[in-house]
Amino acid sequence: MRLRNGAFLTLLLFCLCAFLSLSWYAALSGQKGDVVDVYQREFLALRDRLHAAEQESLKRSKELNLVLDEIKRAVSERQALRDGDSNRTWGRLTEDPRLKPWNVSHKHVLHLPTVFHHLPHLLAKESSLQPAVRVGQGRTGVSVVMGIPSVRREVHSYLTDTLHSLISELSPQEKEDSVIVVLIAETDPQYTSLVTENIKALFPTEIHSGLLEVISPSPHFYPDFSRLRESFGDPKERVRWRTKQNLDYCFLMMYAQSKGIYYVQLEDDIIAKPNYLSTMKNFALQQPSEDWMILEFSQLGFIGKMFKSLDLSVIVEFILMFYRDKPIDWLLDHILWVKVCNPEKDAKHCDRQKANLRIRFKPSLFQHVGTHSSLAGKIQKLKDKDFGKQALRKEHVNPPAEVSTSLKTYQHFTLEKAYLREDFFWAFTPAAGDFIRFRFFQPLRLERTSSQTRRPCRRAVQPLSSTLGALMATSRSALSTRVWHREKWTQPLAPWKHCASPSRQTRRCGSF
Repeated sequence: MRLRNGAFLTLLLFCLCAFLSLSWYAALSGQKGDVVDVYQREFLALRDRLHAAEQESLKRSKELNLVLDEIKRAVSERQALRDGDSNRTWGRLTEDPRLKPWNVSHKHVLHLPTVFHHLPHLLAKESSLQPAVRVGQGRTGVSVVMGIPSVRREVHSYLTDTLHSLISELSPQEKEDSVIVVLIAETDPQYTSLVTENIKALFPTEIHSGLLEVISPSPHFYPDFSRLRESFGDPKERVRWRTKQNLDYCFLMMYAQSKGIYYVQLEDDIIAKPNYLSTMKNFALQQPSEDWMILEFSQLGFIGKMFKSLDLSVIVEFILMFYRDKPIDWLLDHILWVKVCNPEKDAKHCDRQKANLRIRFKPSLFQHVGTHSSLAGKIQKLKDKDFGKQALRKEHVNPPAEVSTSLKTYQHFTLEKAYLREDFFWAFTPAAGDFIRFRFFQPLRLERTSSQTRRPCRRAVQPLSSTLGALMATSRSALSTRVWHREKWTQPLAPWKHCASPSRQTRRCGSF
């Protein structure tokens, strides 16, 4: 009986546990199902919100791009157009409701002048500042860039003869360190193609090596010349000719600016002297300061004028401001006047100040050979008198050195100018112990020295005795070895037509 009751109790407990287990499992399963449903609903809601945010972000991004494009377009127009047109454009832009949140106001925006201010017609075509023709290798990083504008001439073209002369006088090393850029300043595609093919046929090696480049401006580069105002008594055709010439120079300078250190302006009807390039380069490097603006290697027009490439931006902008008003040589002189002349001083003072910026090299390195001008119907027989002049001394360039003297200099005839071949040296009568010293920046191997001395003009020929001292230096150090070598020499003093005696006091003239 007890066994039967025990089995019954065991069975009852087992059933009770099973019932409780099933109830607990059912309750737990129901709870898990509720949590999963909650999470699923939240994830679905989050996905919907992310999708809505993404759509809104895309919408805002498109609106921002439109606003930025509008700003870029307006700024471009603002920089390019003249004041009246740009004000209207900017006014339309600021009234755009899409820009209200940006708080854009033209009153607080600064704008720099560009080429489009002076040539607003260039905005009509995007390619107006791109060369229509461009032949060459695009060489950059050279010392000297030579620019040659060439236009159609009615009778005879001197361009190929000019190129033959310039190229033939270059050494192999100079050909690697220079660029000659020919600007065919015509918009007739048939003519520019004819000239380009002729140059390519005559100078294939120079074009392939990068020495020679040929470009031509876009037909949209030039403005309407029919509205030019006549000035200075020039007829309309001459005003048009000189105006276009100014623009040709600007186009050439803008193209050549980034190619080299120095830019030399030439013409298409010249010949050159031997070693002209190294002479120009050394003359530029030997200038005692960087204040110069123009180095002149010819006294004619715009031939043989050297500029620092860094100065071309200022020169181009100045020319563009007045390209319709005056010819190029007048404008260059005005630039110098603006930089150094004092309106309260006289013209002589102004000329002396400009002489520090515009330095002349003699004798001339280029000669004008053209007879028929690029201006239709004009005959000109201009010749540079200094080109064929026999120099008083052998053509050379002195090595870089620091010069000094104890002699008292007369007026502006300094020793520095004589050493740089800008002028002669003129000093008061020397006394015992006076000296002229040249301290070379680098040790040199000297084979011979030459010093020309002259008494003032029309004076009796007398000998001059002096002593030459040379400090020898080893390649290791200029101070390691000191040996003085003295040599006596006597030179006759002959009259020199460039010397003038302003007083009765004896002076000495000399060149090196």
